[in-house]
Amino acid sequence: MNLKDILHNLPEIQGPTEKKLGFNVKLKWTIIILVAFFVLANIPLYGLSENNLSRFKYLAILLGTEFGSIISLGIGPIVMASIILQLLVGAKILEIETSTPEGKRYFQGLQKLLVFAFIIFEAMVYVLMKGLTSNSILGIYGPIILIVQLCLGGLLIVFMDEVVHKWGFGSGVSLFIAAGVGWRLFASLFQFLGPEKTLEPSGKVLVLISSLINSDPTGATKALGAIIITAIIFLVVVWAQSLKVEIPLSFDRMRGFGMRWPLQFFYASVIPVILVSALAANLQLFASLIENWVGHATFLGGFSAEGTPLSGISFWIHSTPLLDAILTGSFRWVYLLQGLGHILFYTIFSILFAFFWVNTSGMDAASQAKNIMKSGLQIPGFRKDERVLESILKRYIAPLTIMGGAAIGLLASIADLLGALIGGTSILLAVMILYQLYQNIAQQHALDMHPALKGVFGGNS
Repeated sequence: MNLKDILHNLPEIQGPTEKKLGFNVKLKWTIIILVAFFVLANIPLYGLSENNLSRFKYLAILLGTEFGSIISLGIGPIVMASIILQLLVGAKILEIETSTPEGKRYFQGLQKLLVFAFIIFEAMVYVLMKGLTSNSILGIYGPIILIVQLCLGGLLIVFMDEVVHKWGFGSGVSLFIAAGVGWRLFASLFQFLGPEKTLEPSGKVLVLISSLINSDPTGATKALGAIIITAIIFLVVVWAQSLKVEIPLSFDRMRGFGMRWPLQFFYASVIPVILVSALAANLQLFASLIENWVGHATFLGGFSAEGTPLSGISFWIHSTPLLDAILTGSFRWVYLLQGLGHILFYTIFSILFAFFWVNTSGMDAASQAKNIMKSGLQIPGFRKDERVLESILKRYIAPLTIMGGAAIGLLASIADLLGALIGGTSILLAVMILYQLYQNIAQQHALDMHPALKGVFGGNS
């Protein structure tokens, strides 16, 4: 049995037999998976003694998980497998023609196999490097029991992602991130329990009210600043999502009828910043595990008891909220250099991942020209030729990919530096994912009303 046979026989969720799923079916499966995610996130690992990863709450948000639960691995294996495979294909180390159906199946199969490998690898790293330690009662079998549970949770996340992708709206990866951000944002605004589970105002809204009552201007300014910055980021992202270039198309068989095909400014959507955020989160997470394992900081980074990077690569790609540092008197000039490193890291890698994603997901000019031609559409005033259409689309898609990737990386990093609630990147991800979900729902409605548009959207909506 060769590699292709193995890849084509990997376990997977059976897709729908219908050519087009109805809105209610998609909504039902999306809600089912969302509820299942919250349930799994609240099931603790059996035999867990110490959770040294609990301090990395910000990283847990980006990885769509809850450390210490059965799904502690979160979307980490899926994203890391995607990043590595895209880099290998983009660098031509792996020659895979993703524009053909056979090439796409091979790419997806290879990615799934890599995801399975990362699930086992990350589960072993989490346990053997003492990020998650087992209870002494379980004896020598404790680490094995934890690893098996982590692998099981990782597989559940993979198949839940497939269910959403094939039966629901969007992707499971985006859904899990948005769900994690949503519940933590609500908690950060209205949390009334302190670190010791005692009643005290810890949510920013309650802190603001408490500070005003107790005449604490510093506390009130910090709380109000975080709330206002979060609201501004929300509005800016919503506005940026509306930026687009519209290409006029007409039906070649129905004169007088046409449509405008929108190319979003964020052409690669939220994917680049998800990949960059997950890459940064995984790097910092592994750096902390290595530090915990060897007993001292390494070039990857050293961390405080609260999980804040203090040195190494992790420090330079991290972001310290500058407004909060100024208000509390803890500002240091090195934070400006750190902020510059954070911005460069997010911007450069967002451009890189946007480029790779567009070229491996069928969003490139050649694939889009083929979809448009299949649907019976053409650009008015130009010869009906796929090569002509492709050359016209290249004028827009290539610049939008680069500029959109740079803009979303810049927006995410600056939002982090301003000190939004639960991190600017998390807020940006949540807003963009929800907007994308809205677009998917609107697209589903458009397909129900105009089936002829199915070819333009790729036929799998």
